[in-house]
Amino acid sequence: MSRLTTLLSLAALATVAMVPVAKADPVELRIATLAPSGSPWMQVLDKAADQIKDKTAGRVTMKYFEGGQQGDERDFVRKIKLGQLDGAAVTAIGLAMIDESIRVLELPMMFKSAEELDYVADKMWPYFQDKFAAKGFRLNDRGEVGWIYFLSKNKVESLNDLRGQKVWMWGDDQLVGAMFKKLGINGVPLGVPEVDAGLTSGKINACYGSPVAAVALQWYSKVKYMTSMPMSFAIGATVISTDAIKKISKDDVKIVEDIGTANAKKLRKVIRKANEDAQATMTRKGITVVNTPVTMVDEFTKLSKEAWTDGVGKIYSQKELDMVLKFRDEYRAKHP
Repeated sequence: MSRLTTLLSLAALATVAMVPVAKADPVELRIATLAPSGSPWMQVLDKAADQIKDKTAGRVTMKYFEGGQQGDERDFVRKIKLGQLDGAAVTAIGLAMIDESIRVLELPMMFKSAEELDYVADKMWPYFQDKFAAKGFRLNDRGEVGWIYFLSKNKVESLNDLRGQKVWMWGDDQLVGAMFKKLGINGVPLGVPEVDAGLTSGKINACYGSPVAAVALQWYSKVKYMTSMPMSFAIGATVISTDAIKKISKDDVKIVEDIGTANAKKLRKVIRKANEDAQATMTRKGITVVNTPVTMVDEFTKLSKEAWTDGVGKIYSQKELDMVLKFRDEYRAKHP
């Protein structure tokens, strides 16, 4: 190599070295949720957001719009699709607006324990993650709402008593809508942010939810009774659009996923304890837990099982129902 060529090569290298390396712009993920500020859900989510900001050196931050600031869960999903939000921490109602078949995990009277639900949901979660990915969403690890009970102003000791109530029904909930129709319950469709006012005005005199949700949303202060029979076990999760994920480096995506997984497990433990504490708070504040008669439980269970079959082809497939039953029975065989 000639001296001139060598000098030109060194000059070229020096020029390249002087060009500044472009740094990726910080990414802020805008996440909506119905969970109120200060609730057990937000306590865990806020801590996870702090960890993500710290571990990524500020390259990824989470901005939460809590307490329904962005509307109801239907609004969240619509805004994500429009690019106005990047994700949402939602119940299974919100998840169903992306892929309704996930509601097969919330069938009424399907599970006898949270451990049964855990086993089945863990087995099926990768299946649902693939379905959500095909629709442009990353389905993060499972969150939790907990056992769902009926709350009412009037005592409910039979299905006929329940049929006599004006019971709130989440307007977007096809599963509960079908269940109420099967049971002959008078469902009044409202969004979650409208329930408190509905109970106050008398538009509804009964609703359903987990104890921690009833306390966090202040519904418990508008009712007098709660059934001892749980109707179902409610789940949830955070979803983020795949377009938003593409803005984040692979290394940072891994950090966000790891922190999300760890906190989802923590959240489930926190919510289970919070539900116990919330039920104690409710009874201390004067809510009477009505012992649901065996006859009501049996009738409710019988009609619920009929509703499982009715939902095939409308909400979920026969294959998906079979998967739930297979894994549930598998768990029961291992834990007689």
